[in-house]
Amino acid sequence: MGIPEKIKAIQEEMARTQINKATEHHLGILKAKIAKLKREQEDNVVKKGGIKADGFDVRRAGDATVVFIGLPSVGKSTLLNKLTDAKSAVGAFQFTTLTVVPGMMEYRGAKIQVLDLPGIIKGASSGKGLGKRILSVARSADLVLLMLDVFQPYHEDVLVNELGNIGIRLNTLPPNITIEKSSMGGIAVAQQVKLTKISEKHLKDILHIYGIVSARVVIREDLTSEQLADHIAGNISYSKSLTILNKIDLVDKEFLKDLKKKIKSEVIEVSANSDINIDLLKEKIYEKLRFIRIYMRPKGGETDFKEPLIAREGDTVEDVCNKLHRRLKKQFRYGMVWGKSVKFGGQRVGLSHILFDEDVLTIIKKRGM
Repeated sequence: MGIPEKIKAIQEEMARTQINKATEHHLGILKAKIAKLKREQEDNVVKKGGIKADGFDVRRAGDATVVFIGLPSVGKSTLLNKLTDAKSAVGAFQFTTLTVVPGMMEYRGAKIQVLDLPGIIKGASSGKGLGKRILSVARSADLVLLMLDVFQPYHEDVLVNELGNIGIRLNTLPPNITIEKSSMGGIAVAQQVKLTKISEKHLKDILHIYGIVSARVVIREDLTSEQLADHIAGNISYSKSLTILNKIDLVDKEFLKDLKKKIKSEVIEVSANSDINIDLLKEKIYEKLRFIRIYMRPKGGETDFKEPLIAREGDTVEDVCNKLHRRLKKQFRYGMVWGKSVKFGGQRVGLSHILFDEDVLTIIKKRGM
């Protein structure tokens, strides 16, 4: 029996199993088995040479990359053209875009690469249409834009499920758990929080499915069997997302009000054709990417307030050095910072100093460099 047949057999068993407290453990084990089989399936594809790119291998550019994910004819290409300088083909029929079309959105000093992907269909994660190739582009994106047609808002679940099926989790963080394999001693579990979603026995059974029989496990937050399987698999990506509801110019306010109650996530309402809320969308994208602006001041010179260096919340002086030049970290002696991240202006800092929005930074190099 091949992997697809094994997956199908487990799915059929899950469908026959009633969901209740008594079957939670069993269903969790079955889900973990499916996750393991899907990982093996993906590994086999890679070993056989992977999937031909044909326009889907896009070089990252700018300060961040965002991608449009949506079904055909929801208006992704039109919106890309409004946000950027791209010239993506636009047509009132399905599958106009057949390759990835990149554009560059410039906003508040940041250069944001926006990728228009071909429309996906239900079953894309199983290989239907161009599905897997389209969805795989989202893995390396900093932000996923889920685009919905105002007349088909229920497609949000389709998009989230298809992304989830290839290992992309939206708007969630990796579980705070550490698994250190050992050569003997069985599985020792240290719980820093009380587990309510999974029992310790259930946890150990899932580890055994993945061939882990001896390990030290430290759990720092409550987690589900799916999160545990994700962590063990190690091929899961965690992405931020923003849901866009397009073509709002075609409906009235009451229709829109009722519609928003049915959509699970925060929604940005736009009309790409009528230029409604385009600037609001740019601002929301910028906020989601959590950019900060760093103004550079050369030693003995004036601060450049016109062109800030764009970094991310939590970035350090070392991150800025790496952005400026790959050798700068080796030449670094100390930094001087003016702004909210220091107690006083001109404070000396090291590479590990975390910078804040609108900090001014001077980098002092080692003597003779």
